[in-house]
This record gives sequence, C-alpha cells and structure tokens, in this order.
Amino acid sequence: MALSLLSFILASSSVVSAVRFPVKQIRPSLEQRSSDIYTRSHFNFPVLAAGDGSDNGLNTVHDLLYMANISVGGNDYMVQLDTGSSDLWLKGNTFPLPNSSQTSHKLNITYGIGWAYGTISTATVEFADIRVTDQAYLDTSVAQNPALSYGAYGVMGLGFTSLSSIDAELNKTGSSSGRSLLFNMFEDNPSEPNFIAFAMQRSTHDDSEVEGSFSIGEYDPKYQAVANAPRIPTWPEKHPTRWNVILEALHVGTQTTIPTTTVPDVPSNRAVVLLDSGTSWTYAPVEICDAIYGGVPGARYDNLRGQWVVPCDAEVDIAIQIQGQVFPIHPLDVNPKDMGDPTKCVGSFVPQTFSIGAGKFDWLVGDNVLRSMYSVYDFGDYDSNHQMGDPYVQLLSLVDPNKASAEFVKERGGTAKTNINYPISNVPANAASSTSVVLSADVAQTIAKIGQFFPAILGIVALNALVLLALIILGAVFLCKRRRKKARRNTMRTPMGRMTPMPYSSRRNSVVDPDQSHIYEPVSMALTEDTVFVPPSPGFKKLDGSRPKSFAPTTRSAKTSMSMLGVPFPGQGQQQPIEQDITFVPPQPAFHGERSSPRSGNPSRVDRPQSVA
Repeated sequence: MALSLLSFILASSSVVSAVRFPVKQIRPSLEQRSSDIYTRSHFNFPVLAAGDGSDNGLNTVHDLLYMANISVGGNDYMVQLDTGSSDLWLKGNTFPLPNSSQTSHKLNITYGIGWAYGTISTATVEFADIRVTDQAYLDTSVAQNPALSYGAYGVMGLGFTSLSSIDAELNKTGSSSGRSLLFNMFEDNPSEPNFIAFAMQRSTHDDSEVEGSFSIGEYDPKYQAVANAPRIPTWPEKHPTRWNVILEALHVGTQTTIPTTTVPDVPSNRAVVLLDSGTSWTYAPVEICDAIYGGVPGARYDNLRGQWVVPCDAEVDIAIQIQGQVFPIHPLDVNPKDMGDPTKCVGSFVPQTFSIGAGKFDWLVGDNVLRSMYSVYDFGDYDSNHQMGDPYVQLLSLVDPNKASAEFVKERGGTAKTNINYPISNVPANAASSTSVVLSADVAQTIAKIGQFFPAILGIVALNALVLLALIILGAVFLCKRRRKKARRNTMRTPMGRMTPMPYSSRRNSVVDPDQSHIYEPVSMALTEDTVFVPPSPGFKKLDGSRPKSFAPTTRSAKTSMSMLGVPFPGQGQQQPIEQDITFVPPQPAFHGERSSPRSGNPSRVDRPQSVA
C-alpha cells in the first residue's frame, strides 16, 4: 500500500480557526519525512551533538510516536506531541537555528527518557495556522531523545505553563516571555475554545495504515459524543501542572483491584495518573502489574528486562475506571510483540519499585492506554472577565471488549471471548489524607530502618561525644601541666644578682680564715657570657683541731702551689717542706677593682670585682 499522508483538513464548524490533523501509522525508512502528523514505530534513540552527526543506539522503545509539523523562524520542523511536558525544543541541522534570537540563558530539560541542552531563544512560531511572535523555545546544541532517530527534530510540550522549565528560567529575570506555545496561542485568541484532542489508534498488522487525529479547538466528527462526556477534573483542580486525573479502580477480568496512592491529600483508595502522550507504555506500581499479569498462564517476570514476558496468545482483558466511567483497554496493547523478537510478547504495563511521580502522581499512563480512548484536554474556558476557568479532561471509550477480543484472536490465535463485562466499582473514597509530605517507598524504608536502629545510633553518637570530651579534658590538663613546668623552670633559672661563681659575701678575702668557722654562701650556677670556668674544689675532712686538712697530694711543693695562687711564699728561694695542715685553696679568677687599695687594713671603699673574661 502506498505510503501517503493526508493534508490538513479544516473542520466545517462554527469555529473557523479550529484545525484537525489526520494521523497515520506508517513504517517508512528513517530518512523519509512528512509534513503531516503521523506515527512511526522505533527501536532506539540517539545522542546527537550539534554538527557532529553522531548516532549512538540505545535501548528499544517498542511503540509509536505521535508527531506534527511546526514552523519556527519560517522553517518547518517535525516535533513529537507530548502532553506530559510543556516546553518546545528543537535540535536542528545547524546551531543556532536561523531567524532566531538567542538569549544568555542556558538550560537542560530532562525527561523520563532523554534530555535536551541548549540556549533559550525566541522566534516566530506557527502551529495549526496560528502564529505566535517572540515565542520562547530551547535551541538545542546536544540532545538525547527517542524522537530524534525517527523523523523528529524535537518535542512540543502540550502541558501547562506552570510545568515549563523555560518559563521558570526566564521568570528569574522577571520576564513572562517563556510561557508555553499553547498558552500563548489561546491567550492571543481568547474567544476560541482552548482545548486539544487526540485519537491515537493502532494497527493490527505491521504494514497496515490506520488514521488517527490531533485537533485544536474542535472535536473529530466521528467522536462528537465526547462533548457530552463527564468533565473529569484535574488533580489538583486549581492551578495544576500536569494532566493528572484520579483513578478509581482497575478491572482485570472479573476481579477488581482498588489502587493506593502516595500523593498527599488524595483518598487512600484512589490513585493519581498522568495522561502522557509522549510515553509509549504505562508505568505503574508493582502490585498493579502483578494483578494484571500474575494470573496469566505462562507469564513470568523477567528481571533483566524489568517487565513481564507474556505468551503472545494469552488474552489479557483489563479496564480502568475514572469518574465512574469504565474504559476497556484493547488486549493487543496489553501484551504487544517484542520488537527485538516478534515470537515473544511483553507486558506494556511496566512495574516500578520506586515512587513514579515523586509524590506528584502514582501512574504514568502512556499510549498503550490512550489508544483505547478519545481524549480531550481542556485548559479552561475564558469568562466575560477574561479569566480562564479550571482545566478538565473528557474521555470517550473507543473499545468494545467483545469486538476487541475477536480482533486479538484473529491476530494471535485462540478462542474469542464473549459477554465481557466490567462492573462499575462503587467503593466510596476514603477520607483525604492530611499528609503534606509523601515519601517514596525506598525513602520510607530507609527512614523505618533509621527508626529501628535509632537507639543504637544514639548510643554510638553519645559514646563518641564522651570520647571527644575526654580527649579535650586530657589535652587541657596536659597543656596546664606543661605551662606550670615551664613557669617553674623559668623561676629556678632567674638570677638573684650578678651571675658569677663568686660568693655573694662582701668579704674581699676568698681564703677562709682558719680561726673562723666556715660560712656557706649561696653561689649562682648560671653560666653567662662573662663566666670563667672554675673547676670543683677537692673534698676535705676535718682532723684534730679546728683546721681542716687537705686531701690534696703533698708531693708537690708549697711554692708551686702558692705560686699558682699568686701568694708570696715566705723565704722564697729556700726549699722548705710544706706543712701538711695547710688547706688547699683552688685558684680564683683574677679580678681588679675600680681603683687600688692597700691589702692590709680596712679599705676606704669596697671595690666591685670585675671579671676578666
């Protein structure tokens, strides 16, 4: 069948500006591009840097992308349509993109899969025949995203401006130019309905064409009944950041599973789900995925894949309940074929052991669920005062479960089921939790372990504190003792007068009078620069009488001894024996007075000896 895309179709309605794009699922080569919206299967996504043309394959993604053309600076670019984000970013063939004005702001936008980094720029943007001047977008220099390998140049976020990373960055400077493209489109046309609508359909064969649609401001004529569908409020109802709605129940065959939530202020028997057209599969808590696939014969959980492997001929009939409405999911979307191995099928509901939305939502609902319904995302109508009302979602089921079972059997084999019915769950909502902070399962488990071992942790901390205190006290005592010892040593070394080995007596004669009793005088032992070394005196003992007898040897002559002392020896020149009771006096350092005085008699003044050193 020839691959072609339908041109723009303008709806014949009272809203002349409303635009509806036809969507096709096609499988062309990677080089083929189109000017209309289409879907395309893909296997991997690259990491592309500006100008280098590199392509590094990563993991398989296994489903469809929904893309449309957008004009930026007069040039057309194909972008992925994503209700789970709010920013517009482009990775062109050149950097920067032509006809754009760059700002000084650099930004990195991170997604569940992939990221984009570049410079915030402004340009004239046109989408669905609606023109917005000076629209802020991210001119990307390097990016990693599944859409880049399959005909897309970037992502167009269809969420709320409050989720926009570009707007948050520009708001730091007080600028309001970072608002999302849809916000500016509706702001410039307040009289027109400000909603978008998706019809994401599937193909039962790899080579077949299936039409879908994306519209702005109008409904697809085939699904006009959605206008009468209940309005599903977002969560939160006021000023939401994402297209979140409340899930009431999951129906698996005849069994009903009541969900739980980690989002604050939500009833405990409800779950908050994000409707995300930019995600191929649905990511849900482990217990939900176990309820879907755990009872399927032959199904098993593959730890390496991180998902369930299901027999391809196993029909899994499930439905979700939102706002009292039951929406069956086509069984072909519950266990699609593994693109890497078509003989195997995998579960499109992927279990997550961590908090998926970090306390903002519980499930991330992707295209495998959204293809089973026609979805309308209304940003809220403007009133007479030009005030925008609360946003809401409208959903219209597109799947007849009995017909879907027949389509599954035709494709996979087996026996079709009949009389499939999903009763509406009437379980009332529990009281809303007043919890203001919700933790992920991993964090909660960690905190529980901390609480369990807190006494031991507290004891260890107290012991460490005591050891530290003891070390501080010991250090203080050591320093105090050291200071005292140093002070005592300095006191002992302090001289009490002239620091010489001379007696402090005022007596001039250094030879002890034999007739006088010996008086010991304090002598300074400190050595100074002018101190002359004096050898120690030999020991002596007192004999009979009052004079001590020297222990010095008597073989030397008295003359020699006295001459060494500088004392005149009587009868000089005559050899006389030395009397053995002469006391030996060690030599003293020479000194002289300031002026001479006779050696006999009393001096007129006392001379101060001066060292000859």
